[in-house]
Amino acid sequence: MSDVMAFPDGGYRFIKGVFQYSAGVAAEPGFELERARFRRLLPLDAGFAALRAHLERIGRPITAFCACELRSPAPFSEAGFLAFNREYIKPLEQWNIYRAGVNPIARSNVCPNFDGPTAPSFYAFSYTLPAAQPQAARPPAGSADAPSFVISGSGEAREGAGSYRDRTVALGDRSPAGLREKVRFVLEEMERRLRELGLGWDDVTGTHAYTVYDIHPLLKDEFAARGAIQRGLGWHLARPPVVDLDFEMDVRGIAREILL
Repeated sequence: MSDVMAFPDGGYRFIKGVFQYSAGVAAEPGFELERARFRRLLPLDAGFAALRAHLERIGRPITAFCACELRSPAPFSEAGFLAFNREYIKPLEQWNIYRAGVNPIARSNVCPNFDGPTAPSFYAFSYTLPAAQPQAARPPAGSADAPSFVISGSGEAREGAGSYRDRTVALGDRSPAGLREKVRFVLEEMERRLRELGLGWDDVTGTHAYTVYDIHPLLKDEFAARGAIQRGLGWHLARPPVVDLDFEMDVRGIAREILL
């Protein structure tokens, strides 16, 4: 049984996840995604206000907001992460996006190793727009028919009940073998989420890895061998948002990206 649900008010569908975020979103027919990155990090409240103001300027409803990328000062304890997430969803509840315990918004939240924020902050966000009309000279990757989606960030913790420590792959093992196991697990999770939305690596326009550990020896056998970096790899020196996690990824296929 598929966990993909429609969110008609936003023009997209999503993979049902946990209360704080969905596992990924994809534009419905007639829509495409645009990504806006802030020139500088904005604290959470200011980021929510700025994204709402931007959507109002371009004539889109707040429900068009479908994905965000956050940056935090340092990995949270499990209790701290839960407390953060409860605060994070409050604007989504007020905007009637978070409904009956279901959150359609995709999300990544990582902790930069250098030049990070002093409080959880917005880095970028994505939203739906009516799809542009196809043009004869327009490249296929930017056409209205191209898939448009964001897969949420995922670290090396298996889904399910229990603490992150109980569910973490190769807990505390940063050896080459341990990192390979973590990376392989997360890549397979990216593939699972892509399949849920009827997508694959050929549809991806951006692949991003977040870790402070050396994954260069894995790029050929684990990433390139499965087609995960056909359009390059954005490797951010950053940690996942929960203590004891070492590797995270997200992927996207975006029609346009702008800077605010």
